[in-house]
Amino acid sequence: MAAMVMSQVACAKLGGLQALPINSKFNKLGGARLATTPRLMTSLAGRVRCDAGKGEGPLADAKAVVDKQTKTTITKDDILRNQETNESEKKSVFGTEPTSGSFYPRPEVERRPETGSKNFFSVFAFDGAAPETINCRLAMLGFVWAVVVERMTGQTVFEQVTNAGQPGLFYFLGAVQLFTYASLVPIMSGESTDARSFGPFTARAERWNGRIAMLGFLGLVITEAFTHSAVFGM
Repeated sequence: MAAMVMSQVACAKLGGLQALPINSKFNKLGGARLATTPRLMTSLAGRVRCDAGKGEGPLADAKAVVDKQTKTTITKDDILRNQETNESEKKSVFGTEPTSGSFYPRPEVERRPETGSKNFFSVFAFDGAAPETINCRLAMLGFVWAVVVERMTGQTVFEQVTNAGQPGLFYFLGAVQLFTYASLVPIMSGESTDARSFGPFTARAERWNGRIAMLGFLGLVITEAFTHSAVFGM
C-alpha cells in the first residue's frame, strides 16, 4: 500500500507553488531507472505556469491593454490618402517633388515602416524613420541632463564630456546605444511613431519638442564655447 501511495504522489503545495504528480512510470536508460522530472505550473491564483511562445499569460494581456489604449493602425490606404491631400507631402523642404525609387525625397508610402522597406539603408536614409526620431530623443535627454549637471557641478557641456574622471562621454555613448535600439524595435516591426499616442504624448509633440531641444542644445554648446562658462551654472 505504501508503494502504491508513493507512486501516485499527491500534489505538494509550498507557498503557492504547486508541483504536478510525478509520473509513476520510469524511463530506462542504460539500465538506470530515471524518474520523470516534476513539472511546475503557475497561474494568477498562485500556481506556476509557463506560456512562453504562445502569446498568452499576463505579459500578453498587458501588451493587449497597452495597444488598445495607445496604438492606432495605419494602413496603406491612409498613407496614400495623406500623400494626395497633404501639401507638405507633395514637395520636399528643397522644393523637389518626391519620386518613387529616388534617394531623396521619397514618397511617404516608401519611407513609412508600415509600407516601405525596413532594411538598414531605407530606415536610416535622410528621410527615413530612424534619424530624426533618435536625434530628437537624444537631444531632449542631452539638454535636460546638461542643465541638471551644470546646476550641480558648474561645468560646461564640453567639460562634462572631456574632463578626466568625468563619466559624461561614457553615459552619452551608452544613451546613444540604448535609445537607438529602443527606437529601432518598433520601426523594424513595421510601426512608426505616429501609430502611438497617449493623451498629449503624440508623435507630433515629440518631433517639435525634439527639434527645439536640438536647437537649444546646439545653442548651449556654442554659447559656452565663447563664454567658457556654464550657462546654467551655480
